Amino acid sequence: MLSVILIWCYMLVTAFGTGYGVLRAITSRVPYRIRHVDSYLMCGLVCVTVYAEFFSLFDRVGLLANLILCGACALILWRDRRVLGGKLRELLAGAKGKRKACVYLFLFLLFAYGTSRGMIHYDTGLYHAQSIRWLEEYGVVKGLGNLHCRLAYNSSSFALSALYSMPFLGGQSYHCCAGLLALIIAGICLEIGDSLRAGRLKVSDFARVMGIYYLVIIFDEMISPASDYFMVLIAFYIVIRWLDLLESGEKVIVPYALLCVMGVFLVTVKLSAALILLLTLQPAYYLLKERRGRETAGYLLLGCLVALPYLIRNVIISGWLVYPFTGIDWFSVSWKIPKGLADYDAREIQVWGRGYTDVSQFDRSIRDWLPEWFQALENSDKLLVLAAAFSVCVLLLYGVGMLWGLLRSRKRSGAGKPLAEQWHMLLVQGTMAGSFLFWLGTSPLIRYGCVYVYLTSAVVLGGLYDRLVNRTGRTGAAVQKSAALWRRSVNGLCMAAVTLLILYKACALGREIMGAYVDDYWLAQKDYENYEVIPYELNGVTFYYPAQGDQVGYESFPSSPARAEIGFLGQEIEDGFYSPD
Repeated sequence: MLSVILIWCYMLVTAFGTGYGVLRAITSRVPYRIRHVDSYLMCGLVCVTVYAEFFSLFDRVGLLANLILCGACALILWRDRRVLGGKLRELLAGAKGKRKACVYLFLFLLFAYGTSRGMIHYDTGLYHAQSIRWLEEYGVVKGLGNLHCRLAYNSSSFALSALYSMPFLGGQSYHCCAGLLALIIAGICLEIGDSLRAGRLKVSDFARVMGIYYLVIIFDEMISPASDYFMVLIAFYIVIRWLDLLESGEKVIVPYALLCVMGVFLVTVKLSAALILLLTLQPAYYLLKERRGRETAGYLLLGCLVALPYLIRNVIISGWLVYPFTGIDWFSVSWKIPKGLADYDAREIQVWGRGYTDVSQFDRSIRDWLPEWFQALENSDKLLVLAAAFSVCVLLLYGVGMLWGLLRSRKRSGAGKPLAEQWHMLLVQGTMAGSFLFWLGTSPLIRYGCVYVYLTSAVVLGGLYDRLVNRTGRTGAAVQKSAALWRRSVNGLCMAAVTLLILYKACALGREIMGAYVDDYWLAQKDYENYEVIPYELNGVTFYYPAQGDQVGYESFPSSPARAEIGFLGQEIEDGFYSPD
């Protein structure tokens, strides 16, 4: 646990320093002030990940990468030390600031405890740990996916994990990044307390409830550097903060555009998040409408900069621009993973998500496999999926009503502003619903897309609740009084339900922690799990494969789930591999 705390302190300083420097540069010429500390942290995590990806193109991601990062952060923080000191004193001023600091300190220690121990994800032993170690040892290697196709998945989250894994200190390779990201989301979800005290829930609060639900689920799993956790947590951040902006009436385009850039980053974490980019329609519409070409070009450049190292690494590792998608075949390189193998891998991912493993049944119709898939879900997941499906139906009806309202608004003056706000909310709801349907129709493994299941019902039903309970009417005094009483009753019941759910999940988490308590890992974090392996030689280099099953862990390096049949592009392992097929 102590190791997690120390690494987190280092991550917070470097991520904050990097994010502060970048956001200060971006917002220096626009009328927008950053409102949340987590904005600097999330921006910084994106920036250091992109930095680590670029660095891996030239060298291993290790001590030198961290020294350069420390130097840059030191310059940024020293330059604005007085401003930052004033902001810190402002945050801690008064009894309210001190109470918040105590709550965040408790969360910090709680999540550090959870990140120090727990269950290692199955896929971590399969390829996550090996992917991170390749970055630690060599950076990017040509044709690495030929050794094991899953090493070609190239999630940008692995670069972040490698940057902060610290194996050069002489101990183990640490894996603390998912836990810190969960801590940041927990702090954001904690803001629901303001709404509970005010007696009025917002749409963003329903998203926060689902965020709390997810955090409890992964509390004993966030020790693992699985890309699924990174994707879901970042998606929660984007949607919650986007809703906060809408609900506060924010008109400046800057924060929306920056969240869209983070959406591009999210796609580099996991390709299944691609539909989150539908949110770009809102800032793009206003930028183009107002002919702000310079700003538009700037945000496009930021998005390209975020995606560029991911795409370059894809080509180097697999020979494909977006592996395992073979529809874009632009590169003819000697280390390219054969198209047949890439297509097979893509189909295997989809059938696995549908609940079966026979790739030959890939063409089964959705009417055949969907009922079987649904029956295999846990009861809680069944309810959540049904709620999401119901929300999609509600959204379709609501969308028709919105179109009717648009036609009517043309005949009434002064209706444009509230209608525009409704369209902005509808975009978020449509993005989540579209993501849910895309996930459901392709590879609906719960851990692949649970965020779409959770957020679709949260933003759609939460939006319906907000419209019905918090709206005002033009009816008579008696009717208004009756409606107000009804709204207060419904609001009270809903707030009571939310409060009870949060308390229940908190108690469940407490029972889980106490039940799984082991008086260990107080100093060092639980290490990767390692497995019995069989060594063999290729071109004078010792490789490993598991004696049983397909997991190899971290220690036996380099490894693959089965004995590899590859050729070397040069004399050394860092020269890369090719497929003899």
